[in-house]
Amino acid sequence: MSAVFNFTFVPWFRSVAPYIHKFRNQTFVIGVAGEAVAAGKLHHLVQDLAMIQSMGVKLVLVHGFRPQVNEQLRAKGHQPRYSHGIRITDEVALDCAQEAAGQLRYEIEAAFSQGLPNTPMADSTVRVISGNFITARPVGIVDGVDFQHSGLVRKVDAGGIQRSLDMGALVLMSPFGFSPTGEAFNLTMEDVATSVAVALQADKLLFVTEVAGIALDPAQPVSEDNPIDTELPLAAAEKMLAELPSPTQPTDTAFYLQHCVRACKGGVERSHIIPFHVDGALLLEIYVHDGIGTMVVDEKLESLREATADDVGGILQLIEPFERDGTLVKRSRTEIERDVDHYTIIEHDGVIFACAALYPYPEKRTAEMAALTVSPQAQGQGDGERVLKRIEQRARAAGLESIFVLTTRTMHWFIKRGFEPAGPDWLPEGRKGKYNWDRKSQVLVKKLV
Repeated sequence: MSAVFNFTFVPWFRSVAPYIHKFRNQTFVIGVAGEAVAAGKLHHLVQDLAMIQSMGVKLVLVHGFRPQVNEQLRAKGHQPRYSHGIRITDEVALDCAQEAAGQLRYEIEAAFSQGLPNTPMADSTVRVISGNFITARPVGIVDGVDFQHSGLVRKVDAGGIQRSLDMGALVLMSPFGFSPTGEAFNLTMEDVATSVAVALQADKLLFVTEVAGIALDPAQPVSEDNPIDTELPLAAAEKMLAELPSPTQPTDTAFYLQHCVRACKGGVERSHIIPFHVDGALLLEIYVHDGIGTMVVDEKLESLREATADDVGGILQLIEPFERDGTLVKRSRTEIERDVDHYTIIEHDGVIFACAALYPYPEKRTAEMAALTVSPQAQGQGDGERVLKRIEQRARAAGLESIFVLTTRTMHWFIKRGFEPAGPDWLPEGRKGKYNWDRKSQVLVKKLV
């Protein structure tokens, strides 16, 4: 085995292990767009889901079937009809939906049943359970449009799903529900997945979709100049939704975002939008620090925000012990008052538990992250990572290409999160002149694009 492999594998495995430990016995609801299956991604998705389950995660898989139903309709000489972003399900469309759902469930169950040969999960057994866990009601007539057999989730049998999960099974659900009188309704994958996640109070809801996530500027397409916003606080997501037009198709920015917001407001702490076109997208989003898509996170218990003048005293109280032991460079009250708009903080019930400051150097398209501090009472709970992500978002929004830190004691923490060593000569001219050669701080840089 090569030394290069050892060098890359060991740090990688160490970085992944905390997430494996953290997510053991948690419940994830995963909604997979029918477009992913149509694009030939089922085999790899099944392989990754089997790996995730093998690491102790309880999984509910909800499949979509939008393109499969449309294909069935066109084969019968009918055109798909939509309104308000929902399919109008007449008798023909209902038959097509039932045929498509049956075929997809067969394909998914077969994929889990074949032992996954020639994969990391060869000879593994994944027990799949399906059932009538959803009670539905009709959409009815909206703005004069009769949606006929299209429905919405009325009730989720959370107890039945939970018992299946506790038996070690993966629960597979189609976007179908039945009324108490036995009438069938065509539902949407997004409604089913969100309703199930809320009913189970799942730890995560993940949509595997045809879109890459939510761009920093949601009014523009994702690009190098307009990258994905990797973490979106619930309040910001709600504000964004209020400003966006109502979605009519899955590629509209608000289409999946509205369901992520609904899930978070319903008690699901984190909901994700990730692209199926990236191989291993689920693994990258769940087990890699920066993820690959957009995560909407409910932060109602703690406030992650930019600092104001009222926070100066709390910031001073937080950083003072670290200045005293030499971890941080000492800053006066006057300096913090002058620069308070550079600071991002986490506060809970008026107490500041974490902070960091961002000092831009636009001439080099970079910025310094300074004074990253987490209270000893909150260390190990991810607050440092949350502040780092918000600082990265602020830097990206300012059009910067990198951030850097100067540290004497926490090099490994930063390197683990994507920073790379650089010499003092790398620093922007405006910062190089202030470098303390006696302190000999290590310069670490993280690229943002």
